[in-house]
Amino acid sequence: MKRVIRLGTRRSRLSLWQANHIANLIRRHHANVQVEIREYRTGSDRNMSAPLRSISGGGLFTDALEAALQARDIDCAVHSLKDLPTNIADGLALAAVPKRGDHRDALISRTGAGLAQLRPGARIGTGSLRRRAQLLAMRPDLKMAHIRGNVPTRLEKLRADDGRFDAIVLAAAGLIRLGLAGQISEIFDGRQMLCAAGQGALAVQCRDNRDDLGFFGPLADWRTTQATAAERAFLSVLDAGCSLPVAAYAHVEDNRLLLQGRVIALDGSGQVDVAGDTGAVVGAVGISMAQELGAALADKALAKGAQQILAASETGNDR
Repeated sequence: MKRVIRLGTRRSRLSLWQANHIANLIRRHHANVQVEIREYRTGSDRNMSAPLRSISGGGLFTDALEAALQARDIDCAVHSLKDLPTNIADGLALAAVPKRGDHRDALISRTGAGLAQLRPGARIGTGSLRRRAQLLAMRPDLKMAHIRGNVPTRLEKLRADDGRFDAIVLAAAGLIRLGLAGQISEIFDGRQMLCAAGQGALAVQCRDNRDDLGFFGPLADWRTTQATAAERAFLSVLDAGCSLPVAAYAHVEDNRLLLQGRVIALDGSGQVDVAGDTGAVVGAVGISMAQELGAALADKALAKGAQQILAASETGNDR
């Protein structure tokens, strides 16, 4: 008789794509299993109009899934890693981070124009302070407009007759996974628009015990695991969740783990950039070294004035 693995996910098209992707990985590594996908509404799904930073409480994208795990209603939950708080809920663990998709951000405009070709004062829809700040650093004339919703909903708002938005910015990975890459007007250079920590990666969360960790652990990709561990450590030390203008991207190159970190003023008028590497990375060993790199670069960013930028961002208004 096959073992049944109950997998929890949000209900959006992208979340279901991600859940089915992880289900296929589970089947690939464990032949004698049946995967059952269960759908949940999280705090972010229950309030789709307000800016995320105005909604109290953490884990807005993960709360219902983590509660289901703790209640033993599911065996694992699948998240976009950038949505998973760096402080994991009690009794739970990050079991695996599979191979990452595209980490970059993408612009979709009404006319197909890239950022440089948009009209002066163009109105850009984004719910991310990180994207907003970096867009204004490149084009101070832009007007930022709040937008929420899943990927298809945001695209519908962009194409609406009211012309409220000239363009929106979304994660390239989500568009690619949904077969919508043809709608992308421009993919930003990763150094120009530094991504959110964990962007493009998925997280498999389970209960914190040896059996569950052993079962889901083989789904992990060691390069992605090390890279995102460094990014999340950078975010954690800065005490900056996904609602603040903080960016981080790490990757393995020539047997070294390289990390870039950035803290940006809301109006794009200034930023703190840091970069470093771990030295040699051997095989799948090096999580603690990756985390140490992230923490060290966060300390360096704080010494260069990042805390002042973050404090101003917490009281800033949408533009």
